[in-house]
Amino acid sequence: MDKSIILPPDEIFRNLENAKRFAIDIGGSLTKLAYYSTVQHKVAKVRSFDHTAKEAHSDKLYEISVQEEVTARLHFIKFENTYIETCLDFIKDHLVNTETKVIKATGGGAHKFKDLIEKKLGLKVDKEDEMTCLIKGCNFVLRNIPHEAFVYTKHADSEFRFQTTHPDIFPYLLVNIGSGVSIVKVESEDKFERIGGSSIANLPTPALMFSYFGQRFDELLQLASKGQHTSVDMLVKDIYGGSYGSLGLTGDLIASSFGKSATADKEFPKEDMAKSLLHMISNDIGQLACLYAKLHNLSRVYFGGFFIRGHPVTMHTITYSINYFTKGEVQALFLRHEGYLGAIGAFLKGAEEDNPNQYRWVENYAGSSGLMSVSPDMNPMQRARSGTFDMLEMDRLERQLVKLPLLQDPSSYIPDTVDLTEDALAREYWLFCFEDALDGVVQRAVASQPDLPEAPERAEKFRQKYRHKLQTLRHQPFAYGSLTVRSLLDTREHCLNEFNFPDPYSKIKQRENDLALKYYLKAVKALEKLEWEDRQLALVSGVLAGNVFDWGAKAVSDVLESDPEFGFEEAKRQLEERPWLVDCYDQWFERLKGPPHRCALFFVDNSGVDIILGVIPFVRELLSRGTEVVLASNSGPALNDVTNGELQILTERIAAMDPVIQSGLRDERLMLVQSGSSSPCLDLSRLDKVLATLVRERKTDLVIIEGMGRAIHTNYYAMLSCESLKMAVIKNSWLADRLGGKLFSVVFKYEVPAGKPSQDCSASIPL
Repeated sequence: MDKSIILPPDEIFRNLENAKRFAIDIGGSLTKLAYYSTVQHKVAKVRSFDHTAKEAHSDKLYEISVQEEVTARLHFIKFENTYIETCLDFIKDHLVNTETKVIKATGGGAHKFKDLIEKKLGLKVDKEDEMTCLIKGCNFVLRNIPHEAFVYTKHADSEFRFQTTHPDIFPYLLVNIGSGVSIVKVESEDKFERIGGSSIANLPTPALMFSYFGQRFDELLQLASKGQHTSVDMLVKDIYGGSYGSLGLTGDLIASSFGKSATADKEFPKEDMAKSLLHMISNDIGQLACLYAKLHNLSRVYFGGFFIRGHPVTMHTITYSINYFTKGEVQALFLRHEGYLGAIGAFLKGAEEDNPNQYRWVENYAGSSGLMSVSPDMNPMQRARSGTFDMLEMDRLERQLVKLPLLQDPSSYIPDTVDLTEDALAREYWLFCFEDALDGVVQRAVASQPDLPEAPERAEKFRQKYRHKLQTLRHQPFAYGSLTVRSLLDTREHCLNEFNFPDPYSKIKQRENDLALKYYLKAVKALEKLEWEDRQLALVSGVLAGNVFDWGAKAVSDVLESDPEFGFEEAKRQLEERPWLVDCYDQWFERLKGPPHRCALFFVDNSGVDIILGVIPFVRELLSRGTEVVLASNSGPALNDVTNGELQILTERIAAMDPVIQSGLRDERLMLVQSGSSSPCLDLSRLDKVLATLVRERKTDLVIIEGMGRAIHTNYYAMLSCESLKMAVIKNSWLADRLGGKLFSVVFKYEVPAGKPSQDCSASIPL
């Protein structure tokens, strides 16, 4: 066999030495392989020094250690059937785990390749029902991948418009278009039925395509994209000279597919015939789907199968058909990973004893190739790769994630403020910004592991991988769903972890925490000397000044690196004077004259000055008013954001100096919890279940969100069922200019839910 694997095999079939369970879905032309592996990677841990014992000589607050941790990962690889023997040989040569005895298989080709699989891998092939696997896989991706479903809009600025998955994914209609059409109503995880179907999709069989068109299916679609169906189809205006108004038929509507070819004695271009064939199939399938959706009162209709596979031509014709027959009431929804559904379902069937659905899984952008367009105008490098191997990797989260109970309408909540997929100007700027910051990230990654001689080599590999991701997103901004500042940050964190840089800012955080603690008592005493009214503004200004210390903002990191003496007071002087860019302080101050809040949930941001000299004094005031406080910090590292492990140590040290904090911890009026996130941004629909439970139990009536990532790039428009404060300093000149402000402009947004008494606050900026 002269077929070669274009990508290095060890970049495709990753971590095979730790693979434990396999499943395979073999279709007419594509094979999808799934397996589970355990991944060993480095994590950064902090441990407090015992300052009463032998470690008392240390002047550091805590020590940092890098430890090995084992987590679970799912791997899904898609490739052409022509590569199957080469791939099986590679798997056989690298498979170490001999406990695996069975491979779950589904798809029409499972029987054809059964003997080859058993011979090559020495595993027994156990065939699973194709439709059951398809539904299980669909449920899995809808539940675990937020931007899985999208609407396709041809000729729009963004052709792919991703939908926020409803918290309750059921019921829905799945229209699977393969050799035939199956229409399935899905009501729950295990309850579904095939309510209809059609043999219409059998029309473009290989025999027909080769006998008339001389093309494979993908080539047929390429051909159709260049055709004009109006030269072959008979339109309403061809019969009536225009529209048929009394029946509501427009002149451009197809009255008869291939109608002109039946009456004209001439040869029609194959491109036009292919386009006509495609329209005929899509229109019939669309009408069928609409009728079944209306009959069963279903508004969510997903399309998948061999006929779709991300082809713009088929997605456009299906979308047009659905829009026409439902008058826009139902949208045709497509799935980023629809090609993997069968393999995912087969894997889940084989892993039922481990109950993988009890966990939440997250897409690992570092190991996933993303959605790739197969349009004719794709650049050659992408088109070559899309025809060989595509990968999807998902990491298991050890903590259950749920939505914040205080979201006003979880079904309409969108975390991200700006969709870069649709905003070309912002997209180009942020892609440039992240690439421009790469050198600094690499330097800090190496500096975080001074005792590891191979760190520079790993850091260079990180640079290459992340730069490649950015280049991909320039050409295919929809590759991982909606492109946002959050997804760019998360992709960078995934790539850093891929090359064992779990916390590049660990040394910086340690140094800044140690330094800020030395000034804590001085800052608190200065605040206590102020009159109550002056103190409230000083506390807010302190939080905002602390938020300046963000190493994720290049304008700030440049200052901090060039001027080590830049401190809290200097940051206060950098802030713009009131009125701020968004200034709801007067309304907040009036609210403070009223009764105290029962419980405040505070999503914190940076280590060092931010948390110690900004946030904790603010929290201290809330405690003194009689308000309970829940401090939510990251579960894992991201930039210089404080983690829950670090915050536990910091708060213990502060409590030793401050009786207000000490009593708050002792009486459980001050609680520290993990947010469930390892991102500089915040998705309020994916929070740690323990946090959500605490919010409900403590009857939380105030949510405070701090920082650019959490309160500007995400959640600026988030509507909550309780009062909220969103505080941030704009530390990016381009963004400040776009918002009508300047560097270090302030956003202080106080919101009261509709129906509750409040004073008006103009908090609108052109995000």
